[in-house]
Order: sequence, then C-alpha cells, then structure tokens
Amino acid sequence: MAAIGVHFGYTCACAAIFKDGRADVVANDAGDRVTPAVVGYRDTEQIVGIAAKQGRVRNAANTVVKVKQVLGRSFDDPETQTHKTETKCQVVNRQGKPYYEITAGDHPQYIAPEDVAKLIFHKMKETAQSALGSDVTEAVITVPFEFAQAQKRALREAAEAAGFHVLRLIHEPAAALLAYNIGQDCPSGKSHVLVYKLGGTSLSVTVLQVNGGMFRVLNTHTDHSIGGESFTQALAQHLAAEFKRTFKHDVSANARAMMKLMNGADMAKHSLSSLESANCFVDSLHDGIDFDCNISRARFELLCSVLLNKSIQPIRPLLEMAGLSTSDINQVVLCGGSARIPRLQQMIREMFLDVELLSSAPPDEVIAVGAALEAGLLVGKEGLAPEEESVTVDVSATDILVKEVNESGADVFTVLLPSGTPLPARRHHVLSGGGELSSFCLEIYQRSLTEQPEKLAKIVLRNLQPRDKNHNIDTVVTMKRDGSVHVSCVEQNMSKVAKVSGLTAVILQRVFTFASGHMRAISFTVYHHRGFTFLANLQTPKGLHISRRGLTVVAGLLPEVFSS
Repeated sequence: MAAIGVHFGYTCACAAIFKDGRADVVANDAGDRVTPAVVGYRDTEQIVGIAAKQGRVRNAANTVVKVKQVLGRSFDDPETQTHKTETKCQVVNRQGKPYYEITAGDHPQYIAPEDVAKLIFHKMKETAQSALGSDVTEAVITVPFEFAQAQKRALREAAEAAGFHVLRLIHEPAAALLAYNIGQDCPSGKSHVLVYKLGGTSLSVTVLQVNGGMFRVLNTHTDHSIGGESFTQALAQHLAAEFKRTFKHDVSANARAMMKLMNGADMAKHSLSSLESANCFVDSLHDGIDFDCNISRARFELLCSVLLNKSIQPIRPLLEMAGLSTSDINQVVLCGGSARIPRLQQMIREMFLDVELLSSAPPDEVIAVGAALEAGLLVGKEGLAPEEESVTVDVSATDILVKEVNESGADVFTVLLPSGTPLPARRHHVLSGGGELSSFCLEIYQRSLTEQPEKLAKIVLRNLQPRDKNHNIDTVVTMKRDGSVHVSCVEQNMSKVAKVSGLTAVILQRVFTFASGHMRAISFTVYHHRGFTFLANLQTPKGLHISRRGLTVVAGLLPEVFSS
C-alpha cells in the first residue's frame, strides 16, 4: 500500500511516496522535485507553485507566501505582525485571527491561512497521485520541533481538508534521521547526531542522542532572522548596485523591479550550488532595459560571508549547553535548500573534523523522505500503537508554566518544566493563598522559544472553607513521553481536588477529572484516532459518554476545570 510523506516548509513543499519498500521524492508537473509554497489568486482561479511564484511580480497583492508563519497563530501574535509587514498581500483581523484579503474578482475575499495551506497540500497530493497513477491518502506530515500545539493542529487540519488521512505528525529532526536510517541498523550503542537545517526563512540546529534505536533531543536552537532568503536578498542588492553602476538607474526602492531581481537572484543562487558561475538575466527590469549579469561563486561567497558566519555561529554554544563538544558528534545531517551552499558545507566540515557529514540526499528533500519512510512503517503496521515502534523525540519542546498573582496584583510566571526536559517528567509546586479565600484559580501555560505564553488550561478550586492560616495548594505537573501534560491540584487541609489531563495535541485521549469531599468524580473524555489533533468538529464519537456537570469548554477546546 502506497503512502506519502510531506514536508511543508515556509517557502517550499516536498512530497515523497513510499512504495515497494522504498521512499522516492516525486516531481511536480513542472519537473521540479520541490514546489514553492506560494498560492496566487486570479479571478476565480487559484494557482499553486512555481507559476504563482513567477506571477507574483504582476499579482503581488493577491499572492500568499510563507503561510506557515501564521498557521495556528492569532492576529496579535508577534510572528503574525512580522508576516503582515513583510508580505504584499493584505493581512486583516477577523475575530482575532489573521485572514488574507484577496481583491481578485468582483468582490474582496477573506481567505484563512488554513485554506491557503490546504491548496498547497492538495497540490502535493495531486503530484503524488500523478506519479503513482492511483489515489493516495495515507500521509505523515513533518512539523518543526518548536511548533506549538495550535500550529500543529492547524497544519493537520489543512492536510485533512486536502484529502489526506494524517497518520502522524513527526518532528523534522526525527524525519531527517529516519531518511539516513540512523539508529535503525544498530539498535544498541549510543551516538550523538547534529541535524543542521537552513531553510528558506529560518535556521534550526538540533543535537540528538541516538540510543537503542530511540532518539532523544538534547538541545535545539531556531533563528528566524536568517534563512535562504537572506542570501537571495544579499545577492539581489548586489545586482541592483550593478544595474545602477551600469545604467545609472537606482531600482532599490522599486518594489516590482526588486521582486524581479529576487527571482533572478534566487535562480542564480541555486545554480551556484553546482556551478562556478551563473548568469542572471532579467527582462525589462526598468524603463524597458534588460539586465544581464554574471556572478561567480567566489563573489557570491564574499557577498554572503557575514551570513555564512552567522549560519554556523549557534552550533558551538548549542553543544556546550548540551554538555558536548564537536568531538562528541558522530554524524551531521544537512537539511534545507540553503544547506546545499558549498562554502557552508565546507565550514561545517572544518568545524567537525573526522565526522561523517551526511548530504548524499538532497538537503531540501531529506525531511520528506524520512516522513515517507515513517508513513510506510505505519501503513504496514495498522495495529501499531501511536507512540510505539516509531521515532520518539522524548523531550519537552516547550516550557510549561504556572501563572500566579503576587501581592501587588501582577502576573508572575513560574517555569515548572523547562523546554528540553527529558520525558517523562514530574514536578511538585506548592501555591499559597489567603485563608479568607473561598476559591483558588490556577492557570497552566506553555511557551515556545521567545514567544508569549499560551494558555493551556484553567483550574478553579471552589467552596474553600475560611481558615486562620493560608490555603496551601499542592500542584503536581506531569508530562508523559507522548508530550501530554497532566495537572493535579489538592488543597491540603480540605481535600479539595481538581485535575486536568491530556493538555496537548499529541495524545489519544483528553480526560478531565475533578473531585471534592468524598472524591465524587466527574469526567469528560474525548477520544480520537492516533492523536496529534483536537476533535476538530466537536462531534461525539460513537460509544462516548460525556458528563458536563461542572465543566466548561471554551473556544479552541481550552479546558476550564472546576471542582464541585
């Protein structure tokens, strides 16, 4: 049975199919094995891929790029605001969520990021089906390690809307290791692997420990200030300076001309990964003047020397934080289109002397190949438990925090489980409140990298009895290997209890249990196949009993749990 692995990146998407025991990347209708993650809207037509990217010069206001940047985010999220300033397509606020305002046609349309992503996934599905000659629905989708649950949920829902049955979401570093069969041939023995990914808009470096066929993330670093587009921009600025020197016209402030130069610079950059020189030709760049320029690889490397140094700068600090040095690394895996740059590969080789540098698979395809191999494993084992016999990255990807209010009324966040904590993990924390309180509120948050904390749950202990001393609330937070978070709150003297379980999107079930007095339990359970998402349509599966007394579920399935 055929299955597909899809790597949905910020700038490009790639699909690989698993059939007859092997995974192969499939080419799109233009013959390219990587498809630009770009969608253009024109009248009633939606254009996806290279045609949309090339047409952006004339249709920038109705062309969506880098949609992954806003998937699962609110309109006020800093990443959304950054995206809004960088894209020519208008991003508007509709009920707190970002939408693209498309002016193609008679009336404006408002398109959700998930609908844009759905078109890209549908393009990947069509590409795979064209190569296979038959329908394919079973898929494994890759996600960045730092993705929050709302982002994972949005990505999965977009894939399902495109017709995929999503078998699993796996982290990109895990997919990269799978592609090279790391840890699979030798189930015993410990090694350390560094996964280096330089994609279109971000740099990520992850160091993993491979032991007994299991992968454990020791440390990870992501930087969205540098990526392949940074190199393209540097080359485009050089080309603009060359045009000004030759023709005495400054096009640096001309958005349309610079977009043409960006397209030309991007093609030249790709050529320089395999050639010593490349030609950049732009038809009618300005005032009907054609621009023709040759660029050498040496010149390109000189122009991008600062960027190249910045690209490898995080590696040593990352290793030091994990208690390792470059000599402790056994293998380095290269991922992302810009990891093809020869000078960058040379710099990494010089840093890791006598270490195997894995780049035989094209770096922009390797993650999709790993996802396809995982898909093949899953379709071949229908009875496979969701977190067994597969890649496990058993470390927390986000900080888990509790919010308290201090004496001055200010919010104070306490990190109970920092990101990178080996799983499973358990933390105990005592909260205190005045004896006059009749209720006690506890809020659990997660925080990814430098983002603002995102609320996971709110737990309220009610009907507390007044007392002379403070109320002491024993709080226990547990994170299991599957990433699910379980919280228990107990008022020490009154036996008032509230619990909430399964706060993440990577579990089979969400169970909220809370009790008081004689431990009378009220439970709410939602079960859905293979986990990795919330119940999207809020429908009740067959055989499911739901007791709603004392329970409120608000928008987005954020649980608010109350004791009786």
